[in-house]
Amino acid sequence: MVDYEAVVMNLVRPIVEDKESLSVKIMESLDEHEILVYVYANNDDVARLIGRKGSMASAIRHMMSVASRKEEDKRINIKFESYGDAL
Repeated sequence: MVDYEAVVMNLVRPIVEDKESLSVKIMESLDEHEILVYVYANNDDVARLIGRKGSMASAIRHMMSVASRKEEDKRINIKFESYGDAL
């Protein structure tokens, strides 16, 4: 089984400036065929992770979807949240 938290963390860590506030969590999903991943960072870093017109977020989601489909035949859903939104 793939450690999705570690893989996503390794993908997004080089992109953010405040590496200490970065957090990746796997959450329970109601759908057994879905892996739900939340990436928490500060506002500026979330904007950086989403990118212009969502291009960076789309690329991260695409890379992870290939791994999740191949390894476990599941969809992966990645959400980007700022700490201000999570509280």
